Amino acid sequence: MTEVAAQLPRILIVDDSRMVRASLIKQIRDKFDVREEVDGEAGWQSLLLDPTIEVVISDIGMPRLDGFGLLQRIRASRLARVNCLPVLIISGEDENEARMRAQELGATDFITKGTPRVELLARLEALAKLAQTRRELEQSREQLVRRNRGDVSVMVIEVDHYDRLCESYGHSVGQLVHRKLSKLLSAKVRKEDTIAHLAEGQFAVISPSADLDACGAFALRLRRAIETIVMTYKEHRIRVSLTVGLASAHGDASVSLEHLLQTAAQRVADGRKLGGNRVVSESGEVTADTVGRFSRLAVSVDHALTQIRTGSGEEARKRLRELTNTLLPLLEMIESEYHVGIPLAELAEKAQITNIDMNAQAMTTVGSRTVWRTGA
Repeated sequence: MTEVAAQLPRILIVDDSRMVRASLIKQIRDKFDVREEVDGEAGWQSLLLDPTIEVVISDIGMPRLDGFGLLQRIRASRLARVNCLPVLIISGEDENEARMRAQELGATDFITKGTPRVELLARLEALAKLAQTRRELEQSREQLVRRNRGDVSVMVIEVDHYDRLCESYGHSVGQLVHRKLSKLLSAKVRKEDTIAHLAEGQFAVISPSADLDACGAFALRLRRAIETIVMTYKEHRIRVSLTVGLASAHGDASVSLEHLLQTAAQRVADGRKLGGNRVVSESGEVTADTVGRFSRLAVSVDHALTQIRTGSGEEARKRLRELTNTLLPLLEMIESEYHVGIPLAELAEKAQITNIDMNAQAMTTVGSRTVWRTGA
């Protein structure tokens, strides 16, 4: 093996067809170092013995151990370097049932035989980068734990129906959506947070010193932000939604980052089964009503102020009850400090009304300022 080849990411190809293996190797050998095996059992033994493997490509139908069986073993392995490996399932046909089963068993990606070389390389490079990112994250885990006493939360964020989006409009449109989400995440996360690219249309955010309430509030805000983006492709208007899975170490320094990622990914799968466009935590679906009051304060008020400043105050007005509820703790503190006569009891009573009488309030815009006015 040459020195150059030794430095390339190593990929394990598992397929009982010599012609398929040869075809794949021919397409990727200038970018990857390749190891090949003829069935799932041989592939499994290679994974146990070769710690340099970074990505697995596996066929489904094989003797001794098929691709689904190999995938199950990988995800059930107690070896962290094995159970977190990106696995690309390759099939002769784009069968929806096979794709769904692969996803349920933990496949990272799914392609058909005959996928164009450019797309194959793009997906493999993304998976190799994922493997590298996970290694780096795990290596920095100890430092994170020491600094934050194990208080680390993870969000896995997935574009709903990403595969269908690519099939309908082309992979280039899917990549555009992926880049927009990446840019949006980079603009909204904290400096201490880490963004990891897990797969096409899927990201993870690792947040030290953040509890599930804070992550849930962030996820709800992110969903609202992505829903406002409308892309035009030819004559089609494309809207995107997200499903987010949450997991937290709850201050337990023994919980591995990989376990948190897997737990959050499973919750994404749960949200996907419910139809997508959801945020799912350990207690089920997260909504504005179930997120903690103090987390809602940071998210809702900030978002509402932005809407008002940009001339979209009517949107904030629709969430006036939620805003009032989240502001009450701050108003209580202000009143206790300054004693200015804030009608806290009246505000609390108003906030409990499900349908606010919108005729009792009016919004007047003066120049660039938005002034709230209460009617008699």
